[in-house]
Amino acid sequence: MNVSKNAEKLNEVSLFRLYLLRGLYLFIVVGLAIVRWPDVIQQVFFQEKPWELMEGVVISMLTAFSALLILGLRYPLQMIPLLLWELVWKSIWLLVVALPLWTAGQMDESTWAMAYKCLFVIIVPFCLPWRYVFTHYVKKRGDRWR
Repeated sequence: MNVSKNAEKLNEVSLFRLYLLRGLYLFIVVGLAIVRWPDVIQQVFFQEKPWELMEGVVISMLTAFSALLILGLRYPLQMIPLLLWELVWKSIWLLVVALPLWTAGQMDESTWAMAYKCLFVIIVPFCLPWRYVFTHYVKKRGDRWR
């Protein structure tokens, strides 16, 4: 019994860390609500002109992302995979696209703007409860296949 209680205690996430996660979710939700939701609302109600393909993809994905992150305010641990997705895709973009352009001195204005937006991802690793992530997403046995 003591062994299982000690194991559970190691896997617990502090209340401070839960509020830190909630704060991160709120920060992202509010930021995207200010930047992206007006685009969606304008498109739905006023339909001035159709979005270009990639513009529509980006706005739709970011809006869906922010809508799902609202659930993180209530279920901060269950929505961690969304934060991991955000951390991974922005890190890949910064390393594979921005860094080579920067080192070659070929960053244009739009690439700098995107890099600046992606650099906000630096706060995500500080908010994630890494012990919980390791225990639940790396160490834990996966679901059965059959």
